[in-house]
Amino acid sequence: MTTDLEPGVTELLRRLYASFNARDIDDIVTVLSPEVDWPNMIDGVRATGPAAVREYWRRQFDSIDPRVEPRAITPEPDGRICVEVHQVVRTLDGKVLADQMVHHLYTIRGGLVERMDVRAPGGPWPTPTSLQ
Repeated sequence: MTTDLEPGVTELLRRLYASFNARDIDDIVTVLSPEVDWPNMIDGVRATGPAAVREYWRRQFDSIDPRVEPRAITPEPDGRICVEVHQVVRTLDGKVLADQMVHHLYTIRGGLVERMDVRAPGGPWPTPTSLQ
C-alpha cells in the first residue's frame, strides 16, 4: 500500500473537522459519498447515507457538545486514512464527559468519504456508553 496521502485528502479532512466543530452539517454532507457508512456512537449502530449521518449529528449536537481536533493524518497499510484526534465531549452545560485521543479511520474514494470508523489508539472501538 501507499505511504503517501492522495492530493487533497489532508485538506478534505481538515475541512470536515472544521465544519464539524462549527456545526456546519450542510458543508460536511457535501464531502460524503451517497453510500457513506458512518458509526452512530449514540445507538451503537451504523448510519448509512448522508441523510442518516445528518440526522445522527443533529441528535448528537442536541444532546452533547463534542469537539474534535486532528493532531496527525497518516495512511494506514490497508489504504484507509487514520486521523489521530483529540476529542473532548461535554454536556450541553459544559461538564466534561470525555477528554481523550481517538483514531478516526476513513475510506475515501473519488474525493468523497465512503466510510468512517473509530478506534482507541492501540485498542478497540469505543462503546456508545463510553461517551455518555
